[in-house]
Amino acid sequence: MKLKNILPIAASAFAITATPFVLADEKEKDHDHKEHADHKDHDHDDHEGHDHGEKMAGPNGGRILTEIEPHLEFFVTKDRKVKISAVDDHGKAIPLAKQSVDVIAGDRKNPIRMKFKKDGNSLVSDKAFPEGNDFPVIVSIKVSEDAKKVREKFNLNLRDCPTCDYLEYACTCDHGHDHEGHDHDDHDHSKHEKK
Repeated sequence: MKLKNILPIAASAFAITATPFVLADEKEKDHDHKEHADHKDHDHDDHEGHDHGEKMAGPNGGRILTEIEPHLEFFVTKDRKVKISAVDDHGKAIPLAKQSVDVIAGDRKNPIRMKFKKDGNSLVSDKAFPEGNDFPVIVSIKVSEDAKKVREKFNLNLRDCPTCDYLEYACTCDHGHDHEGHDHDDHDHSKHEKK
């Protein structure tokens, strides 16, 4: 047999005998990857067991702002002011450090600009939201004087969620925020404010 005929035959024989090992190796890699993806304690997007994909409300029933550490709770009081409190990764209140916060909300042509003063262990806005239940909000946060500003934007929906105990802006449900068929009558803020 000529050498040029032997090489393709040898290559084919090697491929046939090596294929089960290659497939087994790929299966092992796939198994390891799936096992890794299902592992809840892995540290990609969580710290101290808190997964940022998990929705939770703050200690007052407000929205947790997760773009900064420590996280902050954005809570609308019954007099429609904003109360900002620091929280840990489990949603428990912790002492404020040197955070400063500004809020711009409402109509772009006539926005509400809120400044905050320390009140106990929280920051409380100098202004209240006007009548209405739906406001675009931009929260600007600095964790210290020399830190870069971090902004969080969201829609402040002050209606009751039909499936959890919180207002829509702090909702912990996985239903999304299009409640077709649900009645969103005006609500009583006092039932959402914890003592």
